Amino acid sequence: MRLDFLVANATGLSRKDAKRALSAGEVSVDGEVCRKGAVKLAAGQQVTLRGQVLTLPADRYLMLHKPTGVVCATEDSEHLTVLSLLPPDLRPGLVVVGRLDLDTTGLLLLTTDGQWSHRVTSPRRHCPKTYRVGLAEPMTEDALGALKRGVTLRNDPKPAVATDAVPVTERVIDLTITEGRYHQVKRMVAAVGNRVCTLHRLSIGKVELDASLAPGEYRPLTTDEIASLG
Repeated sequence: MRLDFLVANATGLSRKDAKRALSAGEVSVDGEVCRKGAVKLAAGQQVTLRGQVLTLPADRYLMLHKPTGVVCATEDSEHLTVLSLLPPDLRPGLVVVGRLDLDTTGLLLLTTDGQWSHRVTSPRRHCPKTYRVGLAEPMTEDALGALKRGVTLRNDPKPAVATDAVPVTERVIDLTITEGRYHQVKRMVAAVGNRVCTLHRLSIGKVELDASLAPGEYRPLTTDEIASLG
């Protein structure tokens, strides 16, 4: 971990103020003043700011019911961001784990644990994600079969495969994928001659959207939920 990252995240200082503290000689590593923010810290090294020992706060893991019209970004000039739905003191350091489009709703994960986020989103993990898809036209059995066999997307030579495609009603299906290509669900449905009208993420791996959460509400992940994805 970089020294300037620890100073900023353990104190709540901005990166600029953390660099100022370093430049002013206010930060020490194992009792020696260190002015270089890029220094990589080893396990067990003690960092102090003006004599006070610094420790990182515990990582945070959240589930949020994303509403429509909110973007998965830290800031945006045109739309509300998912972070704006959280209390200010909960926002620092959070990253979105697997983004959803502006018009897509449902399960969104946020964390301060970058390694955990990477494990969840890594293509090598093939983590299943299930979406409830509202359709413009009824979905035929042939189309459902095609989705499970694999369909070719425009400008993408590799077929996209649904690990499951289950009809809910005539114009609603639950679609499970293990990849995260750009607009993948919408493009897969278009490839079988239909169109997505609504898109709602139900689950990521074994973690399901809490039915008690209204759009815009959140809760911490349980220890079991964190472990199931990590």
